[in-house]
Amino acid sequence: MQLKEITKKSDDYVNVKKLYNRAFPAEEKAPFWLMMKKTKKENVDFWGLYDKEKWIGLAYVIRYNDLAYLFYLAIDDSQRGKGYGTKVMKLLQEKYMNFRLFLALETLDKNADNYNERVKRHNFYKRAGLTELPYHLREAMVVYDIMGTNGKIEPEEYGALISDYIGGFLSKIFKMRIEK
Repeated sequence: MQLKEITKKSDDYVNVKKLYNRAFPAEEKAPFWLMMKKTKKENVDFWGLYDKEKWIGLAYVIRYNDLAYLFYLAIDDSQRGKGYGTKVMKLLQEKYMNFRLFLALETLDKNADNYNERVKRHNFYKRAGLTELPYHLREAMVVYDIMGTNGKIEPEEYGALISDYIGGFLSKIFKMRIEK
């Protein structure tokens, strides 16, 4: 398994964009053009995921100090169920071993239509070595659970990461924060 930087000139740029658009609900997606623009920042990593030369998915990571926020992770539909998710999580944990790697995922709401899928996702990340963190994360109107490695994330740290990523002005407009 390997990580390759995604740019507009990448061979799999179109595949990455299509996967991003179909893998995440509209209310959970940042504008793709903005994500690409932010990759010019030194602390943003947009990875194509590869098994040898075969493209299998994407990962988008925002770094700040010793934090690494796995903002998006998706395996292409045709490659799911082949163990790639586990391999990718191991690879990302090695890549960001000196960081507190964390991610947001749907809350375990028993009334949700996709409750069983949410449980599977939580269990997958637990098996991958992540632990549940004691807060919830709000991004716009969506509330998420948080899981991570190497320690918990404080609300102020997350706020600083988001402010650094999208800028102070936009971080005040878009409600993105950790809630206790």
